[in-house]
Order: sequence, then C-alpha cells, then structure tokens
Amino acid sequence: MKRLFYNRKMSLSTLLTFLVSTSVILTLLILTYSSYHSSKESLVNTYLSLNYSKAEKMSHSVESLFDSMRTSLENTAAFLEKNEQLSDEEIFEQLELVKNSSGYFNSLSWMDEEGVVRAISPISTGLTGQTIYSGITREVLDAQKPGITAPYVGPSNRLIVLMNQPIYYKDGKYRGMIGGTIYLQEQNVLNQILGNDAIEKNGSYYYVIGPEGTRLFHPEYQLIGESATSNPIVKKLTNGKSGMELVTNTMGIPMLSAYRYMPDIGWGIIQQTPYTFVENLLEKQLQELMMHVWLPFLLLLLFSIYIARKLAAPFIHLANLVNQLAQGKTVSLPLRNALVEPHWNREADLLTKTVAVAFETLEKNNRQLTQTATTDSLTGLQNRRKMDEVLTEWEMEKRSFSLVILDIDHFKSINDTYGHQAGDEALKMLADTVQTSVRKNDHCFRYGGEEFVLLLSDTDLSGALKVAEKIRGQIEKAPLIPGRTVTVSLGIAEFPLHAHSLPELFTRADKALYASKSAGRNRITVASA
Repeated sequence: MKRLFYNRKMSLSTLLTFLVSTSVILTLLILTYSSYHSSKESLVNTYLSLNYSKAEKMSHSVESLFDSMRTSLENTAAFLEKNEQLSDEEIFEQLELVKNSSGYFNSLSWMDEEGVVRAISPISTGLTGQTIYSGITREVLDAQKPGITAPYVGPSNRLIVLMNQPIYYKDGKYRGMIGGTIYLQEQNVLNQILGNDAIEKNGSYYYVIGPEGTRLFHPEYQLIGESATSNPIVKKLTNGKSGMELVTNTMGIPMLSAYRYMPDIGWGIIQQTPYTFVENLLEKQLQELMMHVWLPFLLLLLFSIYIARKLAAPFIHLANLVNQLAQGKTVSLPLRNALVEPHWNREADLLTKTVAVAFETLEKNNRQLTQTATTDSLTGLQNRRKMDEVLTEWEMEKRSFSLVILDIDHFKSINDTYGHQAGDEALKMLADTVQTSVRKNDHCFRYGGEEFVLLLSDTDLSGALKVAEKIRGQIEKAPLIPGRTVTVSLGIAEFPLHAHSLPELFTRADKALYASKSAGRNRITVASA
C-alpha cells in the first residue's frame, strides 16, 4: 500500500495549485459563514429589541387608556353622588352623554344595591329593569369596590370585560355601582387603539392576553376569547413576567416574541415577528454578499493559480534538465538559459506579494463587515452590538462609569404629524447634538427607535448629571423640527454604585427614565442607590 502511494507521483505545479485553490476557497467559505452567523445574531437581537420596545409602548398606551376609563367612571359616580335627586331617566341621559362623548365603553349601566339595572346605555341591550341575582356581575356588585374583571359572558350574552365604580349616598350608605363594559368580540376602544396596522408587512403583529391567558385582542377576531395558555410566553405573562425570546407559537410557527406585563390591570401584550422574515433577510444579505465577493475571489483564485504555476516553473525546468542529464541526452539551449536565469526568485517574490494583497483584501472586507455590523445606518452612531462590546470590556476592567438612557418625548406624534422622513432627520440632528456634548473617551449609541445610550467613562453621578443637563438643554433649544420644540427624558445610573451587573444597571437606568416620563418628561432622573 505504501509502495502504491509513493508510485502515484504529484507534480509540484499540481500540488501548489491545489493548496492555493483550497486556501482561497476555504477563506471565502469561512468569511461567508462568519458573516452569515454574525448578521443572524444581529438581526435576531435587533428585532427582539424592536418588538419589546413596541410591546412596551403599546402597554403604556393601554394602561393610560384604562386610567382614563377609570377616571371617567369615578367622575360619573361622583356626579351621581352629588345629585341624589336625579331620576332614572335623567341618570340614563347622563350615562348616554358620557358613553357617546368618551367612546371608552360599549355600554354604561347603573345598578342599584339590590342588583336591579336601573339605567343602561345603549337602551337596546334590553337589560333595563332586570335584576341580576348571580354571576360575576353580581359578585362585582356585592364586592362594593372598584375594579376590572377577567373576561366573562355577561347578562347580554356577550364576552365582556367589566370596569366598575361603587356609588354611595351622602350618609355613606351603599347605593350601587356604575359599570362600563367592553364587548371583546365587537368593535370597542381596544380595536381603536390597537387595531390600526395590527399586522405589518413583515408579518409582525401583537395581541393582548388577559389575566387567565384569554386572548382579549387579536388581529384574527375568531381567536378573541379563546385560551392561549399552551403558549409558553402566555404562561410567563400570567405569572407577571416580561421579556423577549425566540419561541414556537401554538400554530407551530417560530416567532421572535417580546412580551410586556401590565401589573395595574393584570393584562399582557405580545409583539412578535415571524422568524422566517429574518431568514429571508439573511438570504438576501447572503446573496448580495456573494454577488460582491465571489467575483473578486474568483479573480483572486485564477491569479493565485497563475502565480503558483509560475513559481513551480523553475523547478520543472530543473527536473527536465536532471532527467535529460540522467538519460545522457544533450541539454537544450532553452533549458540551460532557464537554469542560469534568476527568474524563480522573482516569481517567489511576486507570490509573496500576491498573498499579502489577498490577506489585505480579506482584512479590509472584514473591517467593512465589522463596521457595518456595529454602526447604526441612520445616525452614524455605534449600535447596540458595539455597546455590548464596550460594556463587556469595561466590566472586565472593573471600570466605574455612568450610564445615561435618553428617549425622545412624544416621538410617535412627530412621525405621525411631520412624517417619518422628518423624524429620521430629527434623529440625525439629535445624534450630532449628543456627540458634540460628550468627551472623546465617552461613547454614544443608538439603542433602538428613539432611544439612545451614553456611556460616560470614569464619571460619577454628579458629572453625569451635568452632561445630561447640558444635552437636555441643547436638544430643547435645537431646531430638530421647525416650529416645534423637541424634548427628551433621561435616566442615569452609575456602575457599580447602583448595580453590580450590567442587566441590573440597565434596569435601574430604565426605571429612572420611566420616572422622568411619568413625571412629565423633559427632565432627568437619577436612579435610587
């Protein structure tokens, strides 16, 4: 066997051609593989973050809506308590006015302490004068306290959610309750704020889950009222958790899902994007990469083979010369001239330069890919991936620093009023303003949407507060949108004063940002120690 192996000779030209071709092809495959997985990770993280941001904003909208609905019921109850002399007809007119002016509820009713429906708007429900003896509606009445129920089938045989407010006489005696209902399977206020663009072009959509895992809102109306507890995300929501992850839904479809729990009402919002959309994007990126990379690599391969053959040429000439000498033949003139000419050194030099050019080309391509993967294309700022690298490096160095999260106030209204192009220009100008306000050794990142993150190296809370106030003031004065003042809210946390881990630090800063939003926006909040 060994003898057979040695008998099968391979020429030097073939060996060098094989080695060069294999090296170039493997390099291309490794570059393609690493680029694919890098882009895949970046896209998955980006869409998970975007979905969580959308779910968070939508949950704030729903919570604000229910605060307004609760306030409306409280005001109506207070009015009836002050005007005990009103007749049932007058109370009906008041309920009709509140229902039509607010648009919050599908129906509004007044039920006395005995369970008699004294007035209800709209009157077409046909419940006026009926007495409710049992069921969830009766339980809510007897509880004599405000609240919101889980979905149930009400007296009108509709799937409803009931929000109630108790009413008392001036002497403190219980009088009954004002109840506002949302018909889940009909047009309602949730449809109005959630129904627009519920399913996006890329297949993304969101839906609302009740406290027991029941779908309260869904783009597919036939699913409203059905249980979704088989979905692992729904189970986490019913346990009061928020987060984002790649899961398989009840239809067996992989989804990039983000979910946000609303503790005030016990509901949750799920925003998700089909994983196939990311796969399609990756396929397109891979095709574009091949279109731009394969031709240069093909040319490089052909050129390398040419150089390899040229490098092997003097050895071929030498082998022919030795063979002729061994056979006792006369050495021809071309072979003698090739033997004395120093062309093999020149060929080796050219091959070295070619390999150097090849690696330089690969390094340049890698730098460009790295730059693309770590830079936000709109603002030119570093993106979240680069931020993670910097934070990991600083954490390993045990460096102290401050983290500032900045969010544009009412950015959605800017896009809605002036258009997304104006919103993009505002983001660019804001990014320029922020960059001019920090030091060279500080970092500014676009975290996603209208959120930005600043990492202030070796800066305590006092220094970070000065920088944040400077940025807040400059943005308020900057003409980001002509004729409109644009403001930002900021949250600050210091490492390791406020946290000993990066996730905890972000949580503290994010809570501080939310406190700024809740306190009226256009302000700065420092995380509590």
